[in-house]
Amino acid sequence: MRITTEEQLREVVEHPHPELRDKAITVIDAESARFLQAATFFLLATSAADGTVDVSPRGEAPGGITVLDEKRLAFGDRPGNRRLDSFRNILQSPHVGMIFIVPGRDETLRVNGRASLHRDPDFTDAALGVVLEVDELFLHCGQSFKRGSVWDPAGWPAPETVPSFGAMIKSTAEARRRTRV
Repeated sequence: MRITTEEQLREVVEHPHPELRDKAITVIDAESARFLQAATFFLLATSAADGTVDVSPRGEAPGGITVLDEKRLAFGDRPGNRRLDSFRNILQSPHVGMIFIVPGRDETLRVNGRASLHRDPDFTDAALGVVLEVDELFLHCGQSFKRGSVWDPAGWPAPETVPSFGAMIKSTAEARRRTRV
């Protein structure tokens, strides 16, 4: 049975406890600022005006995320594939979501807000930077990381069962050739 309404969805999943339902705040508190500054990896989710979505992985050294004040955080652009998917999306629709990860920690921090791009920003040595105005910030418990054995090698798939990056590049190139119209 396909679910098409929230009522149908709530027949399967009950309402959250009020403490969890109301956990979002609209500022960067002191301990969240410390977590952000320790984060070395984050995911940046953006969407274009046509509704297409991009989720981009980003790596930083500790301290690479700058907390400008209780309402704003910032980061610099780092070399990558130069497709600019996230940045083009931000120009069309500034609403973004970010999940911050600290290696070895199961808990993550989510920040949703409105992003803007800045040339030669003073908060980074990068030529291009992003400032995020915080709309909401909240913690995610570590259950997904525990279930996924993210930090526990005992739960990782056997290396020979995972395709190499080179094999994946070759496979996607072949699929691209097959599906070109």
